[in-house]
Amino acid sequence: MKIYTRGGDKGKTGIHGGERVDKDNIRIEANGCLDELNSMLGVVRAFLPEDDELQVPLFRIQKEMMVVMSHVATPSVKRNINPNILPTDLAEFCEQQMDALTARMTASTHFLLPGGTLASSHLHLARTLARRAERRLWTLHREDAVPEEILIFVNRLSDLLFVMARFEMYRQGAEEERWQNFLYKRKGGAK
Repeated sequence: MKIYTRGGDKGKTGIHGGERVDKDNIRIEANGCLDELNSMLGVVRAFLPEDDELQVPLFRIQKEMMVVMSHVATPSVKRNINPNILPTDLAEFCEQQMDALTARMTASTHFLLPGGTLASSHLHLARTLARRAERRLWTLHREDAVPEEILIFVNRLSDLLFVMARFEMYRQGAEEERWQNFLYKRKGGAK
């Protein structure tokens, strides 16, 4: 089977259920953002040793992201024919991971500059890709309902990626670069 079909040469692409839509359709844009995010998670995993404790949760997230993308690619009226089962515990999984990692670190009191180690920097980039995907998913949601589990998962995932970036810095003994205190924690306007 050839990788190219020439079917997209006129600016259209197929979605789950057989319909063809414009390549810049919001459904394709939202899925493209999720695809970028998933690819970045693969980059993060490539920077980490194979036995690193973040490998297992990141691997699960990557696998589940493929299921999420299949549901985003499916119009709501045809979602019942999607053979991929959308997990209902993705947000809870992210929360459990965050709780376990934050219990091992000091609390964050400042806005942080993204960066640090290669893995931390790429986790921050993945976080921003998750936020963009979330924005595109909400745009799609206004046109055609996106399952609530997906919207909540992507929101929670961006938080988890922030925590993972901090955790990577913490375990490497690297200093986080601070911008300023959280506004609501300031006393007397001091930075």
